Amino acid sequence: MLAIAISAKERKDDVKLGQALNKLVDEDPSLTVVHNPETHEIVVWGQGEMHLRVATERLAGRFGVAIERQKPIVGYRETIKKPVLNVRGRHKKQSGGHGQFGDVVIDVKPLPRGSGFKFDEVITGGAVPRNYIPAVEEGVIDALKHGPLGFPVVDLAVTLTDGSYHAVDSSDMAFRLAGRLGISEALPNAQPVLLEPIHLVEIVCPTDATAKINAILSGRRGQILGFDTRDGWQGWDRVRAMMPEAEIGELIVELRSATAGAGSFTRQFDRMAEVTGRAAEQIIAAHRDAA
Repeated sequence: MLAIAISAKERKDDVKLGQALNKLVDEDPSLTVVHNPETHEIVVWGQGEMHLRVATERLAGRFGVAIERQKPIVGYRETIKKPVLNVRGRHKKQSGGHGQFGDVVIDVKPLPRGSGFKFDEVITGGAVPRNYIPAVEEGVIDALKHGPLGFPVVDLAVTLTDGSYHAVDSSDMAFRLAGRLGISEALPNAQPVLLEPIHLVEIVCPTDATAKINAILSGRRGQILGFDTRDGWQGWDRVRAMMPEAEIGELIVELRSATAGAGSFTRQFDRMAEVTGRAAEQIIAAHRDAA
């Protein structure tokens, strides 16, 4: 299958686009429409470039919805590999009248893959008044939306351990900014690493094309898990592999070429995995260039 991300050229057509896509899928169940809440994209999966082209042309010609299309955004994330302790974030500003003051000390530690984000506090003696602690957490969450590599940060624990306040100048906003400064200071020193989504891919193909398929998967950073005969299909194989989401987008093109149009595949998200070396450098550089 091949995927594209689409959006209405005119904001006023957003509702019409959703209705038109529902009708297209009702008429052609081989189309799949996914609304990605993380990237805020509408992703359409089809059987190939021609299939998607016909579908998008129908949106314009039949339903009167002009669209823009692009490659779907890959849901990269980043995490950390080592703890960083006693990091101070202090926001202090004086500009006449009441100033702004918020001061926090935090510990940042990595969590197992898939754990998400955890915030805790061990404040003693009222170093940070309890009514300001939620604002510190909000500031940390703000900073985690874009980590030092440029992607949302996951799988870490942040603990508020100490700080100070001013009876007049402290506020929710000042402590929110202090929390943001603290985590922004900590992350670059916590050995940030890039994560990418990995999918379990299952390909069905004629047996005489299996060797070609294995070569295609290896060339797309796929980890082949094995293959066996396809149940009920004499002369066909079923190949299973783990493959980065970024490599799946145009897999169908090579697959169809290698199997004279007969092969197909399914995919299912499996996990997030660390990307290292040149592949990570290229992803980070491309993201910065696009920003």
